[in-house]
Amino acid sequence: MKTQERSHRQGTETTDMRAIFRETYGGPEVLHLERVARPAVKGKDVLVRVRAAGVDRGAWHIMTGRPYIARLAFGLRKPKDPALGMDLAGIVEAVGPEVTQFAVGDAVYGSGRGSFAEYAVAPETKLAAKPRNLSFEQAAAVPVSAVTAFQGLRAGKIQPGQKVLVTGASGGVGSYAVQLAKAYGAHVAGACSTGKVGFVRGLGADQVIDYTREDFVDAGPFDLLLDIAGNPPIPRLRRALTATGTAVIIGGEGGGKLGGGLHRQLGAVALSPFIGQRLTMLFGLVGTADLQEVSRLIEAGEVTPALDRSFTLAEAEDALRYLEDGHVSGKVALSV
Repeated sequence: MKTQERSHRQGTETTDMRAIFRETYGGPEVLHLERVARPAVKGKDVLVRVRAAGVDRGAWHIMTGRPYIARLAFGLRKPKDPALGMDLAGIVEAVGPEVTQFAVGDAVYGSGRGSFAEYAVAPETKLAAKPRNLSFEQAAAVPVSAVTAFQGLRAGKIQPGQKVLVTGASGGVGSYAVQLAKAYGAHVAGACSTGKVGFVRGLGADQVIDYTREDFVDAGPFDLLLDIAGNPPIPRLRRALTATGTAVIIGGEGGGKLGGGLHRQLGAVALSPFIGQRLTMLFGLVGTADLQEVSRLIEAGEVTPALDRSFTLAEAEDALRYLEDGHVSGKVALSV
């Protein structure tokens, strides 16, 4: 179903754009396509003509306002910012007076504000040159998920030859974590549902664990565990680790509507100093240096975006519903 377009502001063809907006929290049905003014640039801002935008769980959380604790940042009763989307890939349209790394016409990718639109602003510090071997749709599926996976492995101090487990291996972050861990020389096991076993094996996992039939604890012990699924209790994660192993709990999945998985993460961090294992938490933050490392591995052919499906900008509602329903293997993008 195409998101209905409506006019929000009057303007000329050269200053207006189409963008996905919403006035309230809720499911994909709250989204609508509007014609609005293009964002202005200042300081270190870069205005990008968006060619594609990435769709991920972060966008879903911001759209729904869940867990509710997120509304402390995004608006208690309604969204402070009606725009949606972070990941983007496109062409630089304009730069702020303090920008030094990019020029008009450059092909870039990274994380911005309101990327579900024809134009979006991104800080210079959250952009990098688009990998030469990727389409814009593929590139838009990279930034937040790939950088989060990279930062998770770095936080876990991954070493060649280690035995690494990735839960949620078929998702956006998980699909990159499997490939990155392999690129860094680890023996990788990925946990996923029955229907996605073949997909995770295709990512290069040495071992695939169907969590509906097997307990990943039995496949251990692991030196490093990236928990992206957000469901296993902390004692179970610990049983899957070696005596000195590390678990990195990534993102805020799992838990209830109020706090999501935050209580589980904080509990793990509080326990960590008193045990031989190391338990830590991580929320990914896109930056140029980490994007450049991911780009290096992509251009070397060691990491490939697992793009499940592309939708048009007008089909943003369908894209979020596809993600919400759990159909996605890897990533989803909007072609703009």
